[in-house]
Amino acid sequence: MTRNLPTLADIHCPELTQALRHKLDNKTKPLGSLGRLEDLALKLGQILGTETPALEQPQMVVFAADHGLAARGVSAFPSDVTWQMVENFLAGGAAVSVLARQHGLALTVVDCGVKHDFLAGLPEGAARPGLQVRKVAQGTADSSAQPAMTAVQCAQAVAHGQELLRGLPGNALLLGEMGIGNTSAASLLLARLAGLDIALCTGAGTGLDAPAVQRKTEVLREVLQRHASATAPLDALAALGGLEIATMVGAVLQAAHERRVVVVDGFIATSAVLVAHALQPLVLQRCVFAHRSGERGHEFMLQHLGVQALLDLGLRLGEGSGGALAWPLLKSACAILREMASFESAGVSEKSVTEPLAQ
Repeated sequence: MTRNLPTLADIHCPELTQALRHKLDNKTKPLGSLGRLEDLALKLGQILGTETPALEQPQMVVFAADHGLAARGVSAFPSDVTWQMVENFLAGGAAVSVLARQHGLALTVVDCGVKHDFLAGLPEGAARPGLQVRKVAQGTADSSAQPAMTAVQCAQAVAHGQELLRGLPGNALLLGEMGIGNTSAASLLLARLAGLDIALCTGAGTGLDAPAVQRKTEVLREVLQRHASATAPLDALAALGGLEIATMVGAVLQAAHERRVVVVDGFIATSAVLVAHALQPLVLQRCVFAHRSGERGHEFMLQHLGVQALLDLGLRLGEGSGGALAWPLLKSACAILREMASFESAGVSEKSVTEPLAQ
């Protein structure tokens, strides 16, 4: 299954990194006074390979699919909400729709495996604006009874993500998702790939109360036991994951291959990066983590990957909403590098070098 995955090169160039640091250190400000915004600017320059990074034609892509495991009561909402929310995205009424409009992000919704025909009633070959159909199946199978996907379905979903990304313009990908039951898939992937107990990885998802979270945890423990031999990244993805997560994995790998900036939303999007990182560790060089989700397992994902998120607002909506909210920080970081004057160009005196006080 791995033979068609793109290879990644190390993007860390010592000469460029030194030039970026010098440029940031010589802006008209005290050294390091823009804090983590300077780290972000440095990273964006490294990803895009330039001292003057500019983010062009950013693409917010929402990957949607259904989960057979939802039949086990692991979500507070019925599966029909998946297709209903896709319609809400397309109508422009969802949170991510509003934020994408606000920030000038092109929004694409991808049907990776929703149990619904979004083209019903349209002429053959017709399309709907903002929707791409890359359906592998009518949702995954119930992973408590069998693998969520076959190896072929998983490989097809990953390939769809790569193909989709190759057809989109721009140099930045913002990850979004929709799928009732997908916090369960993300929790399972975290437990398996990070070697954590499932109780640490399982949260309320769409709003389960404490007893329901306990029942959800027991179901997920059963799933892990059933698929105990699925330990390799793609084997775990096929057995435990969702079609939208697998498609996201392909998109992340392709975006990283093309040196696009990958803006990672919350728990579900990070689970796709978790798999992509297990396949290609250099993926992380291209990723900016938008926020720390309020979903229980996300902090453990971030710790496992050794990364820090930009925002911590208690968000747990998904959809790509956190990525859209963090987007202005990326724009600001690039603008600082490109437009802020240096001490020399502005004619501003630099910090004085003083002799130490006499003892």
